[in-house]
Parts: sequence; structure tokens; C-alpha cells
Amino acid sequence: MPYLDNLNERQKKAAEHRNGPLLIVAGAGAGKTKTIAARIVRLVQNGAAPENILAITFTNKAAKEMRERVFLALQSEQSLNRPLTLMERPFVATFHALGVHILRENARTIGLNRHFNIFDRSDSKKSVRQAMENVGVNPKQFEPGRILEIIAREKGNNLIIAEYEQEVGNEYLPGIVAKVWREYDKILATEKALDFDDLLLRTVRLLKNQPAILEKYQNNWHYLLIDEYQDTNKIQYELAKLLADKNKNICAVGDTDQLIYGWRGASVRNLLEFENDYPNTTVVLLEENYRSSKRILAVANQVIEKNRLRKEKRLFTQKPLGEKIGLYPAYDETDEANYIAGKTQSLIAAGAAPEEIAALYRANFQSRAIEEAFLNEQIPYQVLGVRFFERKEIKDILAYIKAALNPENLSDFKRAIENPRRGVGKVTLAKALSGMEEKLPAAARTKIGEFRNLLAQIKKQALSGKPSETIKFVLRASGIETQLKSGGEDEKERLENIRELASLAVKYDSLPAEGGIEKLLSDAALASDQDELQEHKPAVKLMTVHAAKGLEFDYVFITGLEEGLFPHERLNDKEISEEESEEERRLFYVALTRARKKIFLSYASIRTIFGSRQVNLPSEFFADIDNGHLEEEYPAQGWSASGGNLKGKMIYL
Repeated sequence: MPYLDNLNERQKKAAEHRNGPLLIVAGAGAGKTKTIAARIVRLVQNGAAPENILAITFTNKAAKEMRERVFLALQSEQSLNRPLTLMERPFVATFHALGVHILRENARTIGLNRHFNIFDRSDSKKSVRQAMENVGVNPKQFEPGRILEIIAREKGNNLIIAEYEQEVGNEYLPGIVAKVWREYDKILATEKALDFDDLLLRTVRLLKNQPAILEKYQNNWHYLLIDEYQDTNKIQYELAKLLADKNKNICAVGDTDQLIYGWRGASVRNLLEFENDYPNTTVVLLEENYRSSKRILAVANQVIEKNRLRKEKRLFTQKPLGEKIGLYPAYDETDEANYIAGKTQSLIAAGAAPEEIAALYRANFQSRAIEEAFLNEQIPYQVLGVRFFERKEIKDILAYIKAALNPENLSDFKRAIENPRRGVGKVTLAKALSGMEEKLPAAARTKIGEFRNLLAQIKKQALSGKPSETIKFVLRASGIETQLKSGGEDEKERLENIRELASLAVKYDSLPAEGGIEKLLSDAALASDQDELQEHKPAVKLMTVHAAKGLEFDYVFITGLEEGLFPHERLNDKEISEEESEEERRLFYVALTRARKKIFLSYASIRTIFGSRQVNLPSEFFADIDNGHLEEEYPAQGWSASGGNLKGKMIYL
């Protein structure tokens, strides 16, 4: 059995397991995908039909990688003697793809056409706004994105609208949500559509209400494997339990220490209580790490052992001790970014591949300073996610300024007047943009006139005030600040990004007003263009720690390790659960375990937030790391804390 030859003893134990529940507690870099693939091959070798195996993961990328690895392993297994047809292969997909598959096969049962429409988040948000208008709820008072976020969360908790209404009773905000939700469901029904969360909610309801259909899938999939089990929310947990209930041949693969999606409804208790849900579970711990040095694992173990809600394990490796963890106490975010750029240059000059270097941060707004330093040093980079100046909220703010300064800039005029919405319809806007404003009804002319007055105020501010103050003025006067403040987590992050734009604009404040704002707009446009030129070349990766999950690099910078930033300060949360309080530490653990060779940690003593300079304390996480594992880093030659050239001298902070 050659596919077992390259497994360690614990991996083999997991792969050889046949019937009954199996829990694989797989630490970071412990070879879980290889183990899952080997187990599927072994099940087939022992007589299971490939089509009787269902494997579920969380992302399309992970599903694609697992599918390819499993199919290749099965095809190379000589005992099969022939190629597998599509109908004979294991079903490998995400939870939501599985839901689509089941719902399409049973569409008539739930009153839908097989080719039903699936709303993405943008479609859903527009429909929620429409639902609010239909029932008389003011979108300016209750942000549609926040309402959608609540609806999505409750659907993830396996609730339909009738149950939610009964649960919340006469409470004010939940009552508003219920009214909008019911109307939103009517819109979905009219369009014969399901939203993202319905794909799982309706699947679970179908299987619960139709025993014959449930039995069909239980008979079809004798073996169920679920990767990243710690990331399951209530509805995903319910779906897995339904499918596994008859045969009990469920294999859950996960790691409590890598649960970082609690804000999406994932519960660490799903994994912790697996053995209670499935008595006589076989538990296999995969603790040997094949990715990182001994030093990196020692630090990761020290950090995570403080958490209480976890499956006890301790990563180890046969790799060398490795280099110490670099620590750079930066003066401010510019100094931090310049250090990262300088160190990155040194690594590349010493032979490191740019694509094997990553800079991780807690919040998206932190990328701006790093991007700027990389641009200055002509270091190729790629931002996973939307580039800073390409982010919608940044483009919205800049659109106001560009439309104010150039009235013929119709595209930015249209973008600005629609963000946030001002009750100007498409026909009205088209006439206004085509020079037929005088033909509009009086009310429509008033709205267009009010917007033009706003642009005139912005122009006056931009041509006479400091650029940073102009950004703040647009944020307030446009209504964007009010809109984002009333939203959910996504909106709060967008607000942080705009505040970071105001911080960036401070460096243009010393220029004459008109020259400063023009330079800001030019730099924004050039940064976006240069970013695109680097997109398909080997490049250093910039991303949030959340986005880095599942990835690995030789060299990893973990930035912004300051109290209030990482760990992040939770706004407006008076009481949080123990599960929620431990998530920031798990996030730091995930960041540490992305690295193979060396980690660089940094924090800024002073960071400019929304144009104000704030003094910061180093992150509490530093107290968890033995000083013997750390070594102080210094600025690269030629850089000062303020970004000035030192002509080869070194400074020590």
C-alpha cells in the first residue's frame, strides 16, 4: 500500500480507521490533507465504493486541492484497474456547494425550479434595502448591511422567520429585523431565488421534513469526512449530524487552536463536544509538524497553551531549531513599514523568493503604510483582498473630491451621488448628467441642487484647507460616516479604512492646499496602477491574518502587535464570552504557524489613527514568549524612524 508509506504512525492510524466516528485533531502543518486522501483510498481498498464517500471543506480552493489529491491518489491505486467515471468519484465540495447539489435535485419538493437563482451578498443587500422601503423602515436609520448581517446570523443558527418572530416577541430592534426579514423573504420568493444562507437552512429543513429524502442521502453517502470542523456553525453542524446519523461513519478533522471565525457563528464547542455527540469515537492527535522550525513551534505552543477551550496538544517537529524570532519596536507605522521593506530587500538579496515572504496584519487599513514603503523601494507585492486605494469606501470618498474639483467628471459625480443613496432615481440622474436638469420635477431639482451645493462646499474646503481635514469633512458631510457607524463589522472596518486615508493625508498637509490635494489624488491613482502591474509577477504577499489561514511561507512578518489593535479592541462589547475572548490568541497562533523558517514581530509606539497620533502599549502576547526565543531587530541601512536617509548609519530604538 504505497500511499501509506509516507505517513507517520498517527497518520496511518487515522487512514486505517474503517467504521465508526473518528476525530482527527490536526495541528498546523501536520499533513491533514495527505491523511484524509490516504484514508479515502484505504476505504476504497477495503471495499467502499468511491461514490459512497462525501468530503466537505470550507473554501472552494481547499475543495479543489482536496478533490485533485483524492482523485489522483485513487487513480494511481492499482487495485482499481480502470479510470473512475464522474459518477463513481467521491463527492468533494464545500458546505454550500453540497446544499446547492441537494436542493437542485429536490427543487420541486421545495417549490423551486431546478435552475433557481442564488443571490450573492450584493443582491441580498439591495433586496434588504428594497424590503425596508416596502415596509416603511428608513435605511438611513437602520443600515441595510447590518440588517442583512443579523438575518444571515439567525439563518446560520437554523431559524426561519416565523421562529425568529416568536423568539424575539415585541423587542424593538429585533421587531424591525423581523418585519424586514419577512418582506425580504417575499422578494426572494417572487424572484424564485435563495440567498447564500438559505442554501444550508433550506437543505437542513428539507432533510428534516422529508425522511425519505434524508434516507436517500444517508444510503448514498456511507462515509462522511469534514475538514476544518472547528469552523462549523450551528446549521453546518446540523447538516453533518443529519447525514451521519444512520451510519455514524463520520470523520471530523479540526483544531480548536485555529478557530478564528467565531464572529461568523463558528463554535469551538462543536469540536470539543464531538465525543459526546458520537460515543465510542476514536481520537487521533496529529502533532508532528512538517512546516516550521522547532523555535517557531516552541513560541506557538507557549502562546496557545493559555487558552482553556481547546483540545490539548503540543506541536513538535524533526526540523532544526531554526533562527530566533525577530522583534522590531518601531517608532510609528512609517518606521514599521520601512523596516519591513528594508528587511524584505535583504531577504530577497540573500536568495529568498518574493512569493515566499508575507506581511500579515490584523486590520486591512494597516496595509497602506506597507504598500507605500514597498512602492518606494520597488519591491513587487500583491495584496490578498482589495488594494487600499481600490477599496470601495476609499474610492467613494475620493469620488466626492474629484467630482467637486472637476464638474465634468461624470463617473465620479454618479458614484458620489449614489454613495450613500440620496433618493435620486436613474431617470433623474440620467437627465441631470445629460444637461436636462431644468426639465426635472421641482422635488428632483431640489435633490440635485442640494448635492451640487455639497460638492461646492467640498471644493471650497479642498482648495483652502489641509488634505487630511478635507477627508474628514467629506466623511462627515457626505453621510458616509453615519451610514458606516450604524452598520456591522464589515462597515466598521470600512470606516477604519477611511480613517486610515485621513492619516495618510496628513503627510500632504505641509504643501499648499491645492497642491496637497492634487498630490494625494495623483499618488492614489499611481499606486493603483503600479499595483496592477505587479499582479502576475513573483511578489511579496500582504494580507490579514484571517486571509492567511491555510497558507504558508518561508518568512512571515506579523505587524501592529499593539494593545487595542492585535489583540483587537472589541467596540461596544461590554460582555464577551470566554470563547470570544480567546479568539484573538488563536488568531496570533495562526499567524505564527504560517512560517517555515523565520518570523519577524513588530509594533509601533505611536500610530496615527484618523489623523491623531496615539501612544500604544506593546501587545500582551509578548509576555507569553520566552525572551530566549527573541532577538531585537534594527532598521535597515539607510532608514530612519521618519523615513529619512541616514546614509548607511544604523539607529537603535
